[in-house]
Amino acid sequence: MIALLKLPVLIAAVGAFIIGGVFYGFSTFVMQALARVPVPEGIRAMQAINITVINPLFLGIFIGTALLLFGLAIVAGLNPGQPGALYVIAGAALYVLGCFAVTMVCNVPLNNAIAAADPASADGAALWARYLRDWVFWNHVRTAASLAGAVVLVLGWSQSR
Repeated sequence: MIALLKLPVLIAAVGAFIIGGVFYGFSTFVMQALARVPVPEGIRAMQAINITVINPLFLGIFIGTALLLFGLAIVAGLNPGQPGALYVIAGAALYVLGCFAVTMVCNVPLNNAIAAADPASADGAALWARYLRDWVFWNHVRTAASLAGAVVLVLGWSQSR
């Protein structure tokens, strides 16, 4: 691995681990808890979460990791013979496609739909049932992709030590 890339790859791996951990928490207990409360309360809680998550601390790591990995993948792609380059490309693909793109294409539209829902309506209840099923499925995907991407990045980083 190009010596100048070692620290950015490690930073990107930490970012992917952090985001994977956040999503893991949602997959393993947050969404299960929201599914146990009355539907209007679950919808209102998720609406509040989806507003609160739009903050510099979360978005800085979530988007910053994607941008950093996109850049690192380009550099690694231009230097495929460097130790760890293929790991960087694979780790970047896992995070950028499996986490970031899945979020934008699958989870965000579901979040937008739940944001517009009336928690007390029958339509809101029907949407909530679909939301719990579909959002959680895609959250599992992005959790696995983030954590797998982080592991692959660390493997590539360790090759160059």
